[in-house]
Amino acid sequence: MSVLMKIDRYLRQTGMPMTKFGRLSVGDPRLVHDLRRGRQPRAPMVARIESFIAADRA
Repeated sequence: MSVLMKIDRYLRQTGMPMTKFGRLSVGDPRLVHDLRRGRQPRAPMVARIESFIAADRA
């Protein structure tokens, strides 16, 4: 599953706005918008995003 799919699922489940997610997870409020427009995150950013999602669910 792509990181964007994981983010979209998380946003649907939590109701969190995409700008807040980007700001809290990696410090970039445009993250989700940019990913939807084709931005390709590097491995360290993907790890930070997945860590944020996992920590919030724990």
